[in-house]
Amino acid sequence: MIAIGSDHAGFELKEAIRLHLEEKGIAYQDCGCYTADSVDYPIQAKKVCDEITAGRAQLGILCCGTGVGISMAANKIKGIRAACCSDYFSAKYTRMHNDANVLCLGGRVIGAGLACELVDIFLSTPFEGGRHQRRVNQISELEK
Repeated sequence: MIAIGSDHAGFELKEAIRLHLEEKGIAYQDCGCYTADSVDYPIQAKKVCDEITAGRAQLGILCCGTGVGISMAANKIKGIRAACCSDYFSAKYTRMHNDANVLCLGGRVIGAGLACELVDIFLSTPFEGGRHQRRVNQISELEK
């Protein structure tokens, strides 16, 4: 299960991603927002991240205007490794090397086509483990 969410600035991009997931038959939980009315991105980030930390979702996708604010909020939550990406290499390697569990995207930065490609690579790329596991463990230690 993939948890998805956005604030108002990322709403249209989230909707495009939601439809993309449906077309691909990928199960998801839409945590909102559900309109373009103004909402606060930290609240929306928490909704998606709670799905992951509770074990109901394996990965999350968050959208705001730039992807930056919502990633900052998500990264305050213990157990979350959120990455703001706008290119293929970053989306792939943040999964392979950082075991990122939340992809953050900017609705005012990238279009729906690129966003859906980044979602596909993020969801299909496994964590390599090995020497990278030590570093992910060090990130987790910072939360304590």
